[in-house]
Amino acid sequence: MNRRDGILITILLLTAGILYMIFSYADGQDADRVVVTLDGELYGVYPLSENKVFTVETDRGYNVIVIEDKQVYIKEADCPDGYCMKQGKIRTGQESLVCLPHRLVVEVESTSETEGQEKLDAVTH
Repeated sequence: MNRRDGILITILLLTAGILYMIFSYADGQDADRVVVTLDGELYGVYPLSENKVFTVETDRGYNVIVIEDKQVYIKEADCPDGYCMKQGKIRTGQESLVCLPHRLVVEVESTSETEGQEKLDAVTH
């Protein structure tokens, strides 16, 4: 490997790092609410700025959801695999918590993101 190869690799790595930072921080910086969906229907919307613990109960089971320090996570659930509790804390619009056995989705989003418009699902040409 000569000097030009090293420079090219360095430029590519720097470009990839900058793009990663732009895309990872661009969405969700102004996230201010938690949206909980159950069976595809809106269950509730909660402010991300207020610490709160609440339980979502269905005939399939329950999930204890915690909003704390502008992050949200599932603290307790009675689903068989417990994967939803292992997903950790989320704080940006690029992340979500999902409990498949209970058909529960927890997302963080910005109020301005959905005011007066449908959330973009996909773009096709």
